Amino acid sequence: MHRIFIVLLFVLFQFNAFGQQILGEKDRARVVDEILADRFNNLLPDLMDRTGFDMWILISREYNEDPVLKTMLPATWLNARRRTIIVFYRNKAKNTIDKLAVARYNFGENIISAWDKEKEPNQWKRLVQLIEERQPERIGLNYSTHFNIADGLDKTDYDEFMTILPDAYSKRVVSAERLAVAWIESRTPREMIIYDQLVDITHDIIEEAFSEKVITAGITTTTDVEWWMRDKVTKLGLETWFHPSVDVQRSNEVLGNHLYSFSNRPENMIIMPGDLLHCDFGITYLRLNTDCQELAYVLKPNETEPPGFLVKALQAGNRVQDIFTSNFETGRSGNEILSKSLNEAKAEGLRPSIYTHPLGSYGHSSGPTIGMWDAQGGVPGAGDYPLFPNTVYAIELNTTVYLDEWKRDIRIMLEEAGFYGNNGFRYVNGRQTELLLVPRVKEAQGN
Repeated sequence: MHRIFIVLLFVLFQFNAFGQQILGEKDRARVVDEILADRFNNLLPDLMDRTGFDMWILISREYNEDPVLKTMLPATWLNARRRTIIVFYRNKAKNTIDKLAVARYNFGENIISAWDKEKEPNQWKRLVQLIEERQPERIGLNYSTHFNIADGLDKTDYDEFMTILPDAYSKRVVSAERLAVAWIESRTPREMIIYDQLVDITHDIIEEAFSEKVITAGITTTTDVEWWMRDKVTKLGLETWFHPSVDVQRSNEVLGNHLYSFSNRPENMIIMPGDLLHCDFGITYLRLNTDCQELAYVLKPNETEPPGFLVKALQAGNRVQDIFTSNFETGRSGNEILSKSLNEAKAEGLRPSIYTHPLGSYGHSSGPTIGMWDAQGGVPGAGDYPLFPNTVYAIELNTTVYLDEWKRDIRIMLEEAGFYGNNGFRYVNGRQTELLLVPRVKEAQGN
């Protein structure tokens, strides 16, 4: 009995050492609904005031959800039901916000149903009644040219709504682009506490994937590691929002173009000693997403540390990160940050490429786009959007480095979650400054 108890404790400890931050489904639902309540009651009023809206209407149908409305679904709702209409009305003078669902059901515990079909059979007419009762000055609908996530209102719902809306109010309807993007990009203090845990889990999985626990040089392939990462996420009860990728740079190959890193990688490359490994990996948990790229070196026989030239190459990548994140300033557009950072890095002799994107409710989220790998001159529209505090970004970039030892260029590709707040920029859970080693070098044990 005593032995069984010890074994059970060992099993629990092993699980908790890696997965203690991961909640069961019931607790996840509780946390999600608590966060939503905070966002509706405390964050949304400020965002509506900042963007100048006193009414925001979201209209969606089951299995065709507006991406913004999808982030507002109660934890026990996996989809909208029938046609779901949500109305937010902000009375700044009274400091109140009405949260109403023109639907047959309460929208969870945070938004109550405001439609009694027995009293008013027509859902659209009931929506108009709510509008006329509040007489909003500026009504926002989710349509947008440059932000796909803010463009969730479909044509049928738009046409039906505008047909029944009185002329006096139809003139007050405008794109809610700025409000929708603000909702998607803004993070609360509690969300940032959770984000730290989520990025920590992401780092843990990468560290295990890039170790002798998973990789045996000469046998394991890059594809093997990719599927190990997928299986690991599934076993932890989590999800990936994109399929992981693992690629190799080595001394006897020519550097491919940027597309190689994204879609043209050869599969099933056998990992060999002396390889520089790179992964791109992200997970989803509590409606937040991570996106991380890290590097590892496969030790050759008798090596106990990576070559100095690869260490210096990583330092060059870190330097590009430092230059880039030092240019984060409230009100600066993504294109301005991109241009300034590229110019400063090139002035130091670096060869950078920056393609950072907002991160949060979605992996490729809404907010200022700061470059694309194939648009280093700036991104019209999304790149013109300004930087706001309390936002998260995948600090995604690379620098090309020529290695005399390999007689070729390599690309140091890095990506880490970063938070921009009122006190400036910080990494959510640190960043990579040392190459991971495969296998790990074990310290000599004393007698």
